[in-house]
Amino acid sequence: MTGYTNTGLADRALAFLQAEWQGQADAAHDLGHIARVRAMARRIAQSEGPVDAEALDLACILHDLVNLPKDAPNRAAASQLSADRAGSWLAGQGWPGARVALVTHAIAAHSFSAGIMPQTIEARILQDADRMEALGAIGLARMFAVAGALGRGLFDPADPLAKARALDDKAFALDHLETKLFRLLPLMQTATGRAIAEQRAGFLRQFRDQLLAELA
Repeated sequence: MTGYTNTGLADRALAFLQAEWQGQADAAHDLGHIARVRAMARRIAQSEGPVDAEALDLACILHDLVNLPKDAPNRAAASQLSADRAGSWLAGQGWPGARVALVTHAIAAHSFSAGIMPQTIEARILQDADRMEALGAIGLARMFAVAGALGRGLFDPADPLAKARALDDKAFALDHLETKLFRLLPLMQTATGRAIAEQRAGFLRQFRDQLLAELA
């Protein structure tokens, strides 16, 4: 794994991100999210072979540069918009085109809704690191934070597991476990990511079981 990001460049990237995010309030996409994705990416990269760690770190910092609301009609375009904006900024910092392309592809491919297959190890690691945020205790907290912000219910009290109705995570937060979060496991791109994701998914299953026990 090549060296980590030059501190000055990482700091400038964070400052650029904060300026772009000015006036936004999103509990699921804040500086804490960025810090956790950076840390998880480094953890995965240690076990996943040669990585351009500087490009990966900058991709982690800038991956949500254009942060559209979850219910925005063009939400699926957010990662490509972020990639384009990040690429322009990095070019302005004097970065060579080939390394800018590493960053922008990783950013464009990280999104679940974009449906872009990651073609590089940096892109695969960023995708896993970002998707890890949807699992475990952090994932649970973010799931309910987003549901609350969008005015969705916690769960259907009459049928929390959707045994006699269609799953609808736009109505009930708990449905999101089945409609998306548990479906992330087979999509993890690295062996390290899959192992961590399975452990975190186990916590989500335990939470669901505990909730059902309390509702019984």
